[in-house]
This record gives sequence, C-alpha cells and structure tokens, in this order.
Amino acid sequence: MANLKQLSQKEELFTGGHRLCAGCGAGIVARQTLLATDTPVVVANATGCLEVASTIFPYTAWKVPWIHSAFENAGATCSGVEAAYKSLKRQGKIKDEIRFIAFGGDGGTYDIGLQSLSGAMERRHRMLYICYNNEAYMNTGIQRSGATPRGAHTTTAPAGKVKQGKEQFRKDLTAIMVAHNLPFAAQASIGYWNDYITKVQKALNTDGPTFINVIQPCRLGWGYKPEDTIQVGKLAVETCIWPVYEVVNGKYKINMKPKEKKPVTEFFKLQARFKHLLKPENKEIVDSIQAEVDRKWENLLKLETL
Repeated sequence: MANLKQLSQKEELFTGGHRLCAGCGAGIVARQTLLATDTPVVVANATGCLEVASTIFPYTAWKVPWIHSAFENAGATCSGVEAAYKSLKRQGKIKDEIRFIAFGGDGGTYDIGLQSLSGAMERRHRMLYICYNNEAYMNTGIQRSGATPRGAHTTTAPAGKVKQGKEQFRKDLTAIMVAHNLPFAAQASIGYWNDYITKVQKALNTDGPTFINVIQPCRLGWGYKPEDTIQVGKLAVETCIWPVYEVVNGKYKINMKPKEKKPVTEFFKLQARFKHLLKPENKEIVDSIQAEVDRKWENLLKLETL
C-alpha cells in the first residue's frame, strides 16, 4: 500500500493555482496520480475540465511533459508517444525509464474516445489510461454521457413532468476494458486515496496496457457542497453503486467490501441531481436502481471466487 510519509516528502508535480472548481475531484485525481510516480512520466490529456482549467495560456499546473489531445484521441496520442519512445530506446538515443499516462473524462472515454482507447489497449502499448469519471459532460454544460447513471438529472436528460432524469443504466466501461485482456484494470474512488494511489503504482509497474476508472464527484454537476467531495466519493463505495476492485490477469479482487451495505438513497441525499428521485412517486425508479446495484454487486462477488 502507498506510504503517506513518503508521499508527503515528494515533489508536487501537479501544482495548486489552477482554475478547477473548489471541491473538484479531477484536481485530486491528477495530484494523487503524479504523487504515485517514481519515474519520469509523459501525460496526454483529452479535452475536458482537467485540461481546460489546468492549462490556461500562458500558465500550466503540470510540471511534467504534457500533451493536449482532442476530445476523442487521448488513447491514440499517448500510444503514439509511447511507440516513439520505444523506437528511440532501441536506437540507444534514450536510456531513461519513462512511463506514459493518458487522462480523459467520461465523455472522452466512455463515448467519443472509446475507439481510440480500445485501439491503444488492443495494440498493447505500455501506458496507463485513467478515466476521471464525473458521470456527465461537465465541461460543456452537464450533458448526459454513457457514464451517467439512471435517474440522474442532466441538461440533456432533465427531470421534469415527462421524464425523471436519464432513463438508461450506465455503460460498464471497466468490464469492456477487462474484455481487452489487460494485465491490470481497476475501479477506484477518490474517497479512498490509499487504494487509488496504490493502484496507480501497480499500473505503472505493469508491463503492458493498464486502465483505471476512478469515480470523481463533481460539485457543480452533481449539486453538493464543495467540502463534501470525499464524503460523496466514499458513499458511492459504501452503497456499492461504485464497487472498488481490480482485475489482474483476469483475476478479480474486491478491494473494499462494506461492513454494512447502505441503500442507494444515502448516496442520492447529498446531491441535487437526484433530489427528484426522493419523491414518493419515483419510488419505482429508486427500487429499479437498487435492484440493479444489488445484482451487479452479487455478480462481482461471484467473479471474485472464479
């Protein structure tokens, strides 16, 4: 597991002074990711909140080589740089051990960047792709994405008289990545820093393509107090809405099993995007969400025993 004393003595490679919202989880993800590195790294960053708010010209919060990719091609950009590095290393022009990390939000990962990510994983580039998952297109107006959960209010799937938020369940992107036969894939939450940093370290030390899907509460799009980001991240795990697990060479391991599994309504209560679900007339929707969470949790428990 990650050592807090050692981490506190390391140089901050993602600095303060950026323009992310107060309480934004994306900055926490970036900071903790770079604290986990032990070798030089190159970062590719898809268009999104993290990119826009951390590199407003002429300033940058990144103290590592950093490349801005378009919304849809962070996977391709990072894999191209990794391929160039391997070529230069074979030629003896580079001797340093360098690692490669791509960041993308859920819009740029679940949806319009999926083809690029899938190609990079299938070609087996040694790179870590991190999806900082805030469950909607937050940077462009809180539109629903493939990661948006059922019942959540967004600007393109609003809660009103006709519909009660997004009608579909979210895509299971982590399962799609596991299906690429990666040597390491994982889900994490910023509510648990040690688990997340440890997973980043494992991924960077793995020879091959790796993927981490980290749930990252968005205080603007989710509608909660900025100081509650970590608590919301923990509730996602405690309700099993967002299980925290890893898959190493096809073997599942659940990293956190709640002693007392909380109902999904405990996760909903702190967030404005779910307030309509707490009305008595929407109990059927809540029950369907709870049933799906329970089903997927039981299935995950079975996968761990295989």
